[in-house]
Amino acid sequence: MRKTWRHLIVGLGIMGLTTAFCPVGQPFTLAEQQSIRVETPGLFDRSNEFNVDFGAITAHDYSFPLPMGKAELNGNRSGLIIVSSKGDAVKVMFSGKVRLSKKISGYGNVIVVRHDNGIETVYAHNAQNLVNVNDRVRAGQTIAIVGGDGKRDYCDFMMMVNGAFINPATIIEMNSHRLRKQVVRFRKRGALVSVTVEKGTNEDALDKDRVVVMNLAKLAPGTWAYPLPNSHVISPFGGRRRHSGVDIKTVANDKVLAAFDGEVTRSEMYYGYGNCIRIKHTNGLETLYSHQSRNLVKVGQKVKAGQVIGLTGRTGRATTEHLHFELFYGGKRYDPAFIFNHANHSLQDVTITLANGRMTSKRNK
Repeated sequence: MRKTWRHLIVGLGIMGLTTAFCPVGQPFTLAEQQSIRVETPGLFDRSNEFNVDFGAITAHDYSFPLPMGKAELNGNRSGLIIVSSKGDAVKVMFSGKVRLSKKISGYGNVIVVRHDNGIETVYAHNAQNLVNVNDRVRAGQTIAIVGGDGKRDYCDFMMMVNGAFINPATIIEMNSHRLRKQVVRFRKRGALVSVTVEKGTNEDALDKDRVVVMNLAKLAPGTWAYPLPNSHVISPFGGRRRHSGVDIKTVANDKVLAAFDGEVTRSEMYYGYGNCIRIKHTNGLETLYSHQSRNLVKVGQKVKAGQVIGLTGRTGRATTEHLHFELFYGGKRYDPAFIFNHANHSLQDVTITLANGRMTSKRNK
């Protein structure tokens, strides 16, 4: 996988909050409701860094604030001026919780949303705010009506980590309005936060010239493994909560197995995922395993199907010991049930085709 590296050092703003991270159901403090730039309590308590894999975020989980608007960087590159038309709807970028919704000098009507991935977004100079503090919002939901300065209609949009503005162009492609398919690391360094683009996934994730056809029913024993034998599913893929994978439960510290041969591309504490492992397989698929009590493999390590890569746990945002398992191809998530029959821990009786960044499945006759 081609790696590109860019660094951006950003300064923290107001730094007055050191309490534990607020649970979803707990209201924000008065200080959090008054100031745009505040630290996110608990964000760096477990580690001085966390990653966000923007390449794994689906279209359902992301929206550009003004899809029909024209974006340009502001003067100091800390935000975007997105020019639109009067009465246009401002959309929230990711799912999260409204931390601030009020009029502030220099920003007009402004909304700040704290997202589940640790990032905060700011929407300023709105004609009207349509959400209140502590409201839960979903990606793409209308939260405001576009305003401006009386000369043109625009949204003043910014992104923050721990009270620090970051350059949105690091995350968003300016012309297409799409997220850049990359892993970004946010690291706290004293009173600063560094933003590092670690890996781009556009080229080899799509792998347009490669076509793989697999009849899963004919895969030989030892070339695949159900990731958690003797288990049962407690939460399926998708549904109303848009679950990004499948939750599989056995007992604490059970052995987690690699689904296919491949190379470990991630093995670390990864924000809400806890101890997380990601493997790029030789067949073109990628799998993710999270909440382990312990990871037993390292980045760059070659693994075989059925190899023990970790032990089940409840690290990250987990209420019980289990395995959260995800399946990817071409940077997109797919239901692991495309591949695995969870009821009997076998492969599905299907033939899958991997081509042009898409996975298709056809039941065998």
